[in-house]
Amino acid sequence: MSDAAARLAAVHATIADAARVARRKPEDVTLVAVSKGRPAEAIEQLIAAGQRDFGENRVQEAAAKWPSLRARYPDVRLHMIGRLQSNKAEEVVGLFDVIHSLDRASLRDALVKAGWSGPTYVQVNVGEEEQKGGVSIGELPAFIASVRDMGLDLAGLMAIPPADVEASPYFALLAKLARRHDVTGLSMGMSGDYRSAVMLGATVVRVGTALFED
Repeated sequence: MSDAAARLAAVHATIADAARVARRKPEDVTLVAVSKGRPAEAIEQLIAAGQRDFGENRVQEAAAKWPSLRARYPDVRLHMIGRLQSNKAEEVVGLFDVIHSLDRASLRDALVKAGWSGPTYVQVNVGEEEQKGGVSIGELPAFIASVRDMGLDLAGLMAIPPADVEASPYFALLAKLARRHDVTGLSMGMSGDYRSAVMLGATVVRVGTALFED
């Protein structure tokens, strides 16, 4: 087994263990390998080990390295997980399969205008942090209604909890908001806390460091 395959197996084992504790099915959790800043060779090692979902933070970086990779591996799915500028909406179409970071009206409108039709997660600012993207909890009901009214494919909610604090309360809050607004997808949890995220209902975890050799 390659090092990449071993790391991938270890992450899947952690997901499976957390899912069993929470009385969930491990296969209900999608693992997105965060490949930002990683070279094509490292990505291909994970693809060879069976990984098919990858996440990038920047459109420019994704556009530089993924078209050739996707030509060779057409079954790979690419997720936009970083803050997305509205003027990049047209570039996203045809490059990404899923967006996890819809966080404001101007981006919503730009995606609709560009013809985006893929699964889309609304990012929620669960920590009410001024420096972080995301729809505020108070504005979430109206924003979700507008996303639905405009015909976007609302896949669920996404959040990045505040750094250096226990993430579990924020995961629980996002799960509560999802139930309140009748959405099932929960994109939450990264390398340091994805086990807790799975136990609290994550359907997508975004893991980078635990999968790539630093």
